[in-house]
Amino acid sequence: MHPLAQRRFSLFRANKRAFWGAVLFGILLVLSLAAPFLANDRPLFVLYRGQVFFPVFQDVTDQALGGDLPLFADYTDTQTRQRIAQNGFMVTAPIPYRFDTIDYIHEGPFPAPPSKYHWLGTDDQGRDLLARLIYALRISLIFGLTLTFFSVVLGMLVGALQGYFGGVVDLVTGRFLEIWGSLPQLFILIIVSSLIMPSFWSVLCVLLFFSWTSLTGVVRAEFLKTRQLDYVKAARLLGVGDFKIMVRHILPNAMVSSITYVPFMLSGAIVSLTALDFLGLGLPPGTPSLGELVRLGKDNLHAPWIGLTIFFVLTVLLSLLIFIGEGVRDAFDPHHHDGAIK
Repeated sequence: MHPLAQRRFSLFRANKRAFWGAVLFGILLVLSLAAPFLANDRPLFVLYRGQVFFPVFQDVTDQALGGDLPLFADYTDTQTRQRIAQNGFMVTAPIPYRFDTIDYIHEGPFPAPPSKYHWLGTDDQGRDLLARLIYALRISLIFGLTLTFFSVVLGMLVGALQGYFGGVVDLVTGRFLEIWGSLPQLFILIIVSSLIMPSFWSVLCVLLFFSWTSLTGVVRAEFLKTRQLDYVKAARLLGVGDFKIMVRHILPNAMVSSITYVPFMLSGAIVSLTALDFLGLGLPPGTPSLGELVRLGKDNLHAPWIGLTIFFVLTVLLSLLIFIGEGVRDAFDPHHHDGAIK
């Protein structure tokens, strides 16, 4: 590892709050990505009369498991489970519910309070709250990471062109960014949602139209400063192309200041999706999302476990991202020293 990178990692690790925040966030990310293996009404593995099935990956008919119907097997059915137990065995997920599984066996009104069958209770339709929360975390984290990645790429590209070429390019792009930043984002989302069916990619594209502008100013400033340095001028005199100078000599310096914004941009992306889902302008109805759970808690104040659960999850998730952002910012700060970290 390069000594400078090693020093930055040491500074980040010395910040206990940021380091353990990154560890916990990594655990949450891995668990959310493994949602089909943690919460699923289909078994992970079935051995029936010497035949091996992986229902979590494939559709298995009821006839293949000794039934009479040419339909997909219902693993919540008592007869299906008895046939598998008599002729083999199956391995189920720790939470035997998917995000859209309705508990028809439960007796009593919904939403149901936490119990040994539903650890965090159910929503008003009888769906397991913990299963929906895990799948909602997966969608929110994937959405946030995807939006942050494309925002960073687009923002750095525009900022690099502004700062490196300057002049007319900088002037025209700057005026465009001023106009673009003044557009009413919420109204555009309302118009888009009325014209097309909201989906993961449509919401992502609309938010991407506005989120990339937050990084252009930082990248532009770095390119404006670095392009005047002697080694950049020497490379230009030696005939090195503009693209190679930008990528090899200036971009690494710009990334140092830009990477500190990434955790905060990720936090903003998750908050934006949560707010849109809460307002009904985000993902399609029925999709598990944090905003949908917030709205569910608001609509069911008589079931406080729903509101408390989503409040706790959002507080922990956003706090972890803020801690990580502060640690990255301190680690990449050239004026920071080891003694500054408590």
